[in-house]
Amino acid sequence: MIYPYLLFSLVGFLLGGIFFSYYLPLFLKGVDICALSRDHNPGAMNAFHYGGVPVGILCLACDLLKGFLPVFFAMRALNVRSSWFALVIAAPAAGHAFAPFSRRGGSRHSGGKAIAVSFGALLGLLPASFLVFLLAAFYLFFSLVWIIRPHERRTVVTFSLFAACALGAAFYTGGWSFSLGALLLSFVVVCKNLRDAQLPGLWPRKEKEELQPEHR
Repeated sequence: MIYPYLLFSLVGFLLGGIFFSYYLPLFLKGVDICALSRDHNPGAMNAFHYGGVPVGILCLACDLLKGFLPVFFAMRALNVRSSWFALVIAAPAAGHAFAPFSRRGGSRHSGGKAIAVSFGALLGLLPASFLVFLLAAFYLFFSLVWIIRPHERRTVVTFSLFAACALGAAFYTGGWSFSLGALLLSFVVVCKNLRDAQLPGLWPRKEKEELQPEHR
């Protein structure tokens, strides 16, 4: 039956839409990280920067958990080999990205970049799948060895390669549901980061016209 998969996916989507990294700094520190940050992103990185390290750690833990918990419990209640399980894996990231509870007129955000929640969802697959370590390896490589900037471009490259490798691994492991979940999850993250990734030929930035003073 498809209904249990849809139920877990709905729970994951709604849980993913709760922005702990926005609300915790707001309630604990009185800081609106979306208003202060350049990218207006309600994510753990801005929580660290504007709310401080303790608040940032708490926000990161909550963002990881909201991806981890739905997948963790679904792993024990559903048939993980079903293709429908891919929706369960991607749902928390989709909820974080598309922000079902966002008040566009109040809070200045319309979804986050869904990076921490994606790691949380993949952690929920342990020990049946070790895809989370593949994603972490790509992120470390492009952060420490072959450094890609800005962060959004690094994210697009990382998740694109991760999705390709996850699909390739499915031919050897037979874990198609996990690979399809990784593909859907990566698609969500890439879509949320693509506009700010500054990739050549995509949404070229308009150069500001310099006003030249008139000489008389």
